[in-house]
Amino acid sequence: MRRLALLGVLAGASLLSACGFTPMYGDSGVSSGLSRIAVTTPDDRLGYRLREQLEDAFGRDGAQAPLYRLTTEVEHKRRPLGRRIDDTASRYELTVRAAWSLTPVAGGEPLKGVQTTTVTYASADQPYAAIAAQQDGEDRAAADLARLIRLDMMRVLAGR
Repeated sequence: MRRLALLGVLAGASLLSACGFTPMYGDSGVSSGLSRIAVTTPDDRLGYRLREQLEDAFGRDGAQAPLYRLTTEVEHKRRPLGRRIDDTASRYELTVRAAWSLTPVAGGEPLKGVQTTTVTYASADQPYAAIAAQQDGEDRAAADLARLIRLDMMRVLAGR
């Protein structure tokens, strides 16, 4: 019975190896290309958080020279949602738009795209709590944008 099971596993493995399947995160996938993308973002808090999230998502390897340069332009809008009796906002909606451009270091035509995300956060009465809530919203927006841009980069690099 064990031999039959082992034979079945070996037969399945040999069929799978011949089907042309390429793992997305394996050595022959796009992960090696992602780790060699140098990221440039705006010089502000939201840009810094986005760069940090992107470098973590790409698994940036500083020991190797970059193959690509990713440049991002970030715009954000904050809109009050609910109103209290004293006409102050009780919630805010933060919409962050990142236009990106991926350029090969060796030269070539840059690839461009845009990603947008929206998060909400509560507005507190205390000044420190209000600042902390806003920064938390920015951090969540940066993490979501990094995820979306990473998916774009995976699509781009898988097509090359």
